[in-house]
Amino acid sequence: MKFKLFSGLLLAAALFAACAGNTQVGVLSKPTPATTNLPGHDYPMVNPDLSAVFRVDFPDADSVAVNVGGKSYNMTKGEDGIWEATSEPLVPGFHYYMLNVDGQRVPDPNTQQFFGSFYWGSGIEIPEAGVDYYLEKKVPHGEIRIEKYPSALTAAERTAYVYLPPQYATEPERRFPVLYLMHGAGEDETGWATQGMMKNIMDNLIAAGECEPMIIVCEHGVAALAGEQPGGRFNLFNFDAFEKVMVEEVVPTFDARFRTIADRDHRAICGLSLGGFQSYTIGLDHPELFGWIGGFSGSGRGPGDRRDSEMYPTTINDDYHLLYISIGTDEPAGMYKGIYDLHCALDSLGVNHVYYESPGTGHEWLTWRRSLHQFAPMLFR
Repeated sequence: MKFKLFSGLLLAAALFAACAGNTQVGVLSKPTPATTNLPGHDYPMVNPDLSAVFRVDFPDADSVAVNVGGKSYNMTKGEDGIWEATSEPLVPGFHYYMLNVDGQRVPDPNTQQFFGSFYWGSGIEIPEAGVDYYLEKKVPHGEIRIEKYPSALTAAERTAYVYLPPQYATEPERRFPVLYLMHGAGEDETGWATQGMMKNIMDNLIAAGECEPMIIVCEHGVAALAGEQPGGRFNLFNFDAFEKVMVEEVVPTFDARFRTIADRDHRAICGLSLGGFQSYTIGLDHPELFGWIGGFSGSGRGPGDRRDSEMYPTTINDDYHLLYISIGTDEPAGMYKGIYDLHCALDSLGVNHVYYESPGTGHEWLTWRRSLHQFAPMLFR
């Protein structure tokens, strides 16, 4: 069944009510260790007002600072040699952060590490009032597998994280639709499984009957063909090589390895930031492969995207079940304008799509968790 497409700002009342907790105090009744801490470590500690206390042991250091939420806080050294600082209240959701110790950037030894901004660093989770869709619940759980496979095009081994819904194990004869879910620039295939809490979001949606059980493939998302030099971080929007790998190797590989429904009506592509541009480009280039396209904080065919009837003809309405676009209201001004303008252009061209703004969030994982939570139930219905 084709999903009925529509455009315009989609702020579901229930989601908005849940997100209203962004400015509420009282998520916590007392200072509480962050859920992203390593076992047995009390700090960082999250306060009821959503500020965070950082304490680190660098007794021989001359200066230590912590950079979190886009601000740097100088830490004060106590008589015991422990450095401490308290941040301003932080926006709920996940935040990368790093320490600066005598001019050197180092991770916090108290926390788990996450890959983002092209390096492994620390992360802290700030709780969100009244929201549990991305938290683990007592529901049937799917699994995440780490899949490695040889790529002849790149002459290298590639890696993907694959989410399998609970029904994949309990219904061994059943076949499933597939969502190819891309990460952003400076991240990798681990992002959606860790920072994005993809498994919890999908488990909870499927258990509530709000979402079709589906396989999700999170591929590395960056490729250089054999014999060619990688594009590097300053040439990220040239993803011709990755498009070739996706079409000729990734889709056939995972159709062969898993019980997929191997047709375009049961195959979607979506991503965040750079991954959104990849998804729109690859998806619109290959209607024979993908019937559903989404972009979170990134949509269209990259910089210089022509937004005219030749690039976005109204035949898209017949060719695709869904085009989805989302953006955070607090994203950088240029990024917000680019995505909002694409939404307006598609409206003026008569191209059906869903447009969503995540209230109070920027270019961050809470924007993308909310987007996946809204996007996934629209698929394969």
